[in-house]
Amino acid sequence: MPEISYRAGPPAASAYRWSSPRPPPYDLLVLHPRYPIRTARLTLRPFVAEDFDDLYAYHHLPEVARYLYWEPRDKAETAEALARKIGQDALVEERTSLVMAMEWRELGRVVGEVNLYWTSREHRQGEFGFVVNPEFQRRGFAAEAAVANLRLGFQELGLHRIAGRCDVRNAASAGLMERIGLRREAHLVQNEFFKGEWGDEYVYAMLADEFQARYT
Repeated sequence: MPEISYRAGPPAASAYRWSSPRPPPYDLLVLHPRYPIRTARLTLRPFVAEDFDDLYAYHHLPEVARYLYWEPRDKAETAEALARKIGQDALVEERTSLVMAMEWRELGRVVGEVNLYWTSREHRQGEFGFVVNPEFQRRGFAAEAAVANLRLGFQELGLHRIAGRCDVRNAASAGLMERIGLRREAHLVQNEFFKGEWGDEYVYAMLADEFQARYT
């Protein structure tokens, strides 16, 4: 299991037991991670202006943007994306995203990014995603960062369920989510018109008690 440092948060959802139809009280209003978050090989931290070259190195690649909602970015577009990411270092309300750079400490380079989206406060739902520079793929970095990201969502933000989505043709992302323990819950058939064609999507998810059983 990757090693990360994190501040104490609310108990995992599995710590609660209730019989009423409503979930237990949930009073956490924000998530301000204590940076940096260290895994075995990575440092997860907010993006900074100096990350531009590393970010552009993979944001301009067609194979990276293929299954994402944006097209390959030029330098101006990458600068705009970086400016947005710099401000996404905490979750202060639902329907906002936390974005962290994956820095490989051995090289001191940003090799990718992970994000956590707070879908619903009432239902304690979230969604996560990841992108890795192809130069550094097949090293286990995405899985290492994803587990730390899930830990933030479950153990610090107190989420009950975190989902992940990917195009059904994106075998690498689907395989990663399965390897780290997410369950495939749905195959949505032509659920959206994506980059000029109807696309299918897989939906994966994990519950807080499932994470606790696997990673503690």
